[in-house]
Amino acid sequence: CYNVFKNEYPQFGAKFKVYHHTEVIAELIKEGKIRLTQPIEKKITYHDPCYLGRYNDIYEEPRDTLKAIKGVKLVEMEHNRELSQCCGGGGGHYWMDIPSGERINVTRVKEAQDAQADIMAVSCIYCLQMLNDGIKTLDIEEKMEVYDLSELVVRAMGGIAGTLAAPSAEKKKAAA
Repeated sequence: CYNVFKNEYPQFGAKFKVYHHTEVIAELIKEGKIRLTQPIEKKITYHDPCYLGRYNDIYEEPRDTLKAIKGVKLVEMEHNRELSQCCGGGGGHYWMDIPSGERINVTRVKEAQDAQADIMAVSCIYCLQMLNDGIKTLDIEEKMEVYDLSELVVRAMGGIAGTLAAPSAEKKKAAA
């Protein structure tokens, strides 16, 4: 969505400045307008979405936001920033079954495991879904979760009761 508004709509006469929510959040934290008071004691890796990163060069703002959250230990996957790998949701793969071999989203989740991440932070709804599916495929919901960066910010602001200590247990309890 961001890429379309920023880079394609101007071809049709649109004349407005476009910001991604990761840019806005990072700026508001920097200005002291968002206060992150609640720690999140987790190892978090950031998955760079294709269109946000490689197409629009937004790499540091999400990481700056994660670094601003007390307790977060930012861990990088082997492939990050310009070398990041797709979540598997691009090119219609979100709706496709891969006939053989390992799905791209599973490969990406394994890379987050190698980085010893507890949480994968994302800034794209397709990445969120694809990586969640990868975690389910690997049956590691008790060990790793995926959140949008904005969800982590809200938690760090104290906006959601509880902690990220055992969200999988909370989900199972709610499902029962």
